[in-house]
Amino acid sequence: MQIHLDALGGVAGDMVAAALLDAFPEHEAGVARSVRAALAEAAPDAAASVRCTLSAHNDGILTGRRFTVLKGGAPAEENGPERHDHAHDHHSGHSHAHHDHGHHSHGDHGHSHAAHGHRHWAQIRDGLARADLDPAVAGHALAIFGHLAKAEARVHGIAVEAVAFHEVGAWDSIADIVAAAHLAAALKPSAWTVSALPLGGGRVRTQHGPLPVPAPATTLLLAGFTMIDDGIPGERVTPTGAAILRHLCGGRAGAAPGPRILARSGTGFGTRRLPGISNCLRVLAFEDEAPAREGHRELGVIEFEVDDQTAEDLAQGLDRLRAEAAVLDVVQMPVFGKKGRMMTHVRLLTRADGIEAAIGACFRETTTIGLRYRTMAGIALPREAVTVEAEGRPVRVKTVARPGGRTAKAEADDALAGEDHAARARLRRTAEGIALARGETP
Repeated sequence: MQIHLDALGGVAGDMVAAALLDAFPEHEAGVARSVRAALAEAAPDAAASVRCTLSAHNDGILTGRRFTVLKGGAPAEENGPERHDHAHDHHSGHSHAHHDHGHHSHGDHGHSHAAHGHRHWAQIRDGLARADLDPAVAGHALAIFGHLAKAEARVHGIAVEAVAFHEVGAWDSIADIVAAAHLAAALKPSAWTVSALPLGGGRVRTQHGPLPVPAPATTLLLAGFTMIDDGIPGERVTPTGAAILRHLCGGRAGAAPGPRILARSGTGFGTRRLPGISNCLRVLAFEDEAPAREGHRELGVIEFEVDDQTAEDLAQGLDRLRAEAAVLDVVQMPVFGKKGRMMTHVRLLTRADGIEAAIGACFRETTTIGLRYRTMAGIALPREAVTVEAEGRPVRVKTVARPGGRTAKAEADDALAGEDHAARARLRRTAEGIALARGETP
């Protein structure tokens, strides 16, 4: 299975959990167990009264799910109909590391952070290590938090061990990360990919004053990802969301190549309303490969032109290309290039998994300094090469199963032994007839 994350509205921890649970609702109970186990050690002050809910959501455009962490019966940080002016999820969406224990919580985001305080990375790490979690779940959660800690340490110029979190250290953020970790461990996809991410814009208010969006730690975590500016401001990717992407996707953007079958999909919503679009993250889960149909296959196609290689040398080079294990066929044709020069256009057909090897061979055997390549679908009829005795001579014959019946074609080189054209034609017909009469099954 391959999982693609389509960040229409953005990415936050609760949105990742909601989208995956919308696509894979059978894991809801397991997520709740993992969250309770993690909080019991990493945030024992909140564990007794915290619970997770997965609820249906309709924003008037799309439907999906919301993943909400509640404490004492109320959603985390609930303080009015719109909890944040810049974040997606139920925490502020902005994490800051602090090495001064006397630091206060962030500036006013429309709600109080006093209940959160801050937790050191070492405290969270030790709590998750002690928690009654499946080793794979703990591994994913620790890796996600580890990305956050390293990013915050770089932002503030401190040692990783000195990092302390405010919002990302809150119990609701721990729940989001552990929920994503549980789903990553349970689903075990062969690949995670993500679409281009919305850049957002504006400022986020923090204890240290206004900071640009994306926040500094988020920016470090998103290095290598493709980003677009869709004109909608605000914090579109939270630090928690960025850390999850860094861990799952490793900086890879875009869908995996090749034909796939869409198996499931899910939509997870954040709390903020965005102008004109749904504030959601969509999950697309694909089967790794489409079922093979007889004769259908993926092929590589390589094309280039040569105008500075002698005909003799090029012919020898193309013969060597035909002998490459990854190459299925090579054709050439005359074309006109710049200034009316005659050139040779070369096209190779390769195995899809051998296209890189074939490219290397093209640069080695010809004088081209650039080429084009792509993958495409192909189909071939079932065929088999057989050798028959015809008029006392061995002749190779290719038999092919066509929709209208089997056909046969003798190898021209083997038929050259005939004395004249008529004899050679008779030898070919005889060999082909014998091959068909033998009932060789391709």
